[in-house]
Amino acid sequence: MSMMTSDAEIEIAGYQWVPPFARGFVRDLRPRWACEEAGIPYRERLADVTNKPGWLLDAQPWGQVPIMRDGDIRLFESGATLLHLGEKSETLLPRGPQQRAAAISWVLGAFNSVEPWLFEWVNVTAFARDEEWAKLRRPSLEEFIAKRLAPLEKLLGGQDWLGESFTIADIAMVTVLRAIGGSQLLADHPATQAYVARGEARPAFQQAMNDQLAAFDRHDPPTSMGE
Repeated sequence: MSMMTSDAEIEIAGYQWVPPFARGFVRDLRPRWACEEAGIPYRERLADVTNKPGWLLDAQPWGQVPIMRDGDIRLFESGATLLHLGEKSETLLPRGPQQRAAAISWVLGAFNSVEPWLFEWVNVTAFARDEEWAKLRRPSLEEFIAKRLAPLEKLLGGQDWLGESFTIADIAMVTVLRAIGGSQLLADHPATQAYVARGEARPAFQQAMNDQLAAFDRHDPPTSMGE
């Protein structure tokens, strides 16, 4: 059962529509997933990605999602939303000092030590793939990413999650690693690939994804006759 409800105290902002290539990767998926894992009710507020409204631009310096409201508290950046939600639930963020510190460290590690390189890889292999500079950049970038994935591969070869249990650290890392899902780069790291699959198989992930995609489906522009 979805934790999304119109009268929830927590509001998560996302986009009402994105192009097909971006579906499933918009970052409001992260706090949605966290709410589903912890049983925290939330409501959604959707913005037009092509004509961003004032309320979004006022709340987020770059007009990006997610932003989150919790009563009078307003946050932006998906990492900030995960940490805030973690404070509400031991399911998301352990209370033991070292376990808590490790989970927070992995959240920041996912977004700072892994995600930028995977974002560049997507640019090199998709958006700029026909550019000569992208073709030249790809081999060294993939070599560097493999080095970034090596410690994860070693750790995840012996345990299911980054810590003793599933936490916001895994929401962060799984959503980051999904950017290279289906690639040989991930397939070369089978324990890490299996870790991503475990995350995607969780009912809370699937519910969060379904709710996000439902918004896009509701706002799909009509197709022309015969298309």
